[in-house]
Amino acid sequence: MSDFEIVTREDFSDVTYLLEVRHPLMAKAAKPGQFVIVMLNESGERIPLTIADFDVKKGTITLVIQAVGKTTRQMQQECKVGTSLYAMVGPMGVPSTISHAKKVVCVGGGLGVAPIYPQARAFKESGAYVIGVVGFRNKDLVFWEDKFRDCCDEYIICTDDGSAGIKGLVTAGINQAIAKHPDIDEVVAIGPLIMMKGCADATRPYKIKTMVSLNPLMVDGTGMCGGCRVKIGDHVKFACVDGPDFDGHQVDFFDLITRLRRYSKEERMALDHWDKTCRLKKAIDKKFD
Repeated sequence: MSDFEIVTREDFSDVTYLLEVRHPLMAKAAKPGQFVIVMLNESGERIPLTIADFDVKKGTITLVIQAVGKTTRQMQQECKVGTSLYAMVGPMGVPSTISHAKKVVCVGGGLGVAPIYPQARAFKESGAYVIGVVGFRNKDLVFWEDKFRDCCDEYIICTDDGSAGIKGLVTAGINQAIAKHPDIDEVVAIGPLIMMKGCADATRPYKIKTMVSLNPLMVDGTGMCGGCRVKIGDHVKFACVDGPDFDGHQVDFFDLITRLRRYSKEERMALDHWDKTCRLKKAIDKKFD
């Protein structure tokens, strides 16, 4: 049996899917906020994925993935129950600090909804009053609602089109929570960079501690390559070893967003090449069926 066998596969939408991977030791060691680096096959690239959940009793790590690039789309096509990942290293990164805050808002946008769940659960277990705020494009993309309601005292769903919950971005949910609870101690946000920037901007006037989880480009995951460097205030940090959690009010989001765009051309070329290869393979398979 492989050390990285996929034991569960669930598709939330045409681009978002869940993989539950068997690895008892990793499940026992995992903490909220940490991530793994996976390789689909021997010649594949290394990609960082935040741990969305972990189950010590079952001995599994749960990953929720969005098929946006070459590797994640290939994984969507090839990762089925009974297959295996070539490699999975982790848990990596500094675990999230579950503070002694009495009232916390846990915010997840898009793919960030999944990895905010372990933090919401951990805060609830520590005795905090937890307000969950999650954002989706529409009601058809909503997932894990029951899981969140089990660990959140209040749960606010935001959708772009208003088809579920309140209409608007997650910042609308944050503003609603702040208006109702002026004694919020901390906000934790995970999602796209522009979303986390919006969360930090929303809480800054109220001076509410706001932590964000950064997931920049990584290669080795040990801080040696420097690919994941981020500017935090006047300092340069490495997300893989110093993070991934940082003070959202100190993150230079403009610099980070600019850096992530530098490889867009290469990423597009890799995806296009893979698409053409897949279409050719399908055509050959169909011919000999």
